[in-house]
Amino acid sequence: MFSKFLVAFIAILAASGAIATPTRRNAPASQCDTAPVQCCDTSTTSSNPTAASILQSIGVVLGADIPVGLTCTPITVVGAGSGAVCNASPLCCENNGFAGLIVIGCTPVDLNL
Repeated sequence: MFSKFLVAFIAILAASGAIATPTRRNAPASQCDTAPVQCCDTSTTSSNPTAASILQSIGVVLGADIPVGLTCTPITVVGAGSGAVCNASPLCCENNGFAGLIVIGCTPVDLNL
């Protein structure tokens, strides 16, 4: 029964676009089109054992080496070097829909641009 639920859940995620394919960006944080920029404790890939475990626990299937962020909070004020503070890894991510536990399809950004 659980396996049927898991298959259905993954199908819904796939249909909703939750299974992400990253797009590289070279833009400053102020041009992150999937705002808000996320401040993450860890910037890694889906192949990382911790990230893989989290993804498995929420039923998200990704290919190897998809950039992800772990334990993230949104940075709501992004300006030219003012108001945006992140002492960890500022990331622009395509899928921020997992309550900060994990964000998917991430690219590091420069908060000072």
